[in-house]
Amino acid sequence: MEASTLFHFLAIFLLLSSDPLAVTYANSEGDALYAFKRAVKDPNNVLQSWDPTLVDPCTWFHVTCDDEKRVTRLDLGHAKLSGRLVPELGRLQRLQFLELYKNELVGPIPKELGDLKNLVSLGLYHNKLTGSIPSTLSNLSNIKLLRLNDNKLTGRIPRELTKLGSLKILDLSNNDLCGTFPTSGSFSKFSEESFKNNSRLKGPELMGFVRYDTGGSCK
Repeated sequence: MEASTLFHFLAIFLLLSSDPLAVTYANSEGDALYAFKRAVKDPNNVLQSWDPTLVDPCTWFHVTCDDEKRVTRLDLGHAKLSGRLVPELGRLQRLQFLELYKNELVGPIPKELGDLKNLVSLGLYHNKLTGSIPSTLSNLSNIKLLRLNDNKLTGRIPRELTKLGSLKILDLSNNDLCGTFPTSGSFSKFSEESFKNNSRLKGPELMGFVRYDTGGSCK
């Protein structure tokens, strides 16, 4: 009886001393990552440790957390994953590195990735992603590395991306982008190498000479 009572009080103490907000964030981020796991095929079982019954995802392989158990890195480059990106990834509010390069991912880039305000590096290169580049990526005010090269992306390059003042490395090469590429704002420091092998790109937008036309058949 005494042991039962002690256990009861211990359980109450642990419940009251825990941070409910931290648990909420951990569960939400775990749910977001598990949604991604469900959306992909994983022939090498690199996501085998992603157990949704755990309190938080910080013990999962390829996931890094900060001291408050918030996810800061997702490192799954060259993991032979196939499938789609999911909008739930936009819930990882403290994520700084999203590295999913050299996989077999298909479909569009979710516009919700623009919610990752702390993101420093977005590495989606060497996949089979399609659709346009979301203009919401212009919200990534801390982004330094934006690498979307070697996919099947189409449409125009969003002019909103030129306001990314922290951007140091940009690679949109080897896609199917069309129109012209920006030369203003943060894009002024990037050479044509960042845009090469997009056969439908007409070249740089020369301010005052070549008008950026939002109409036409560029899709």
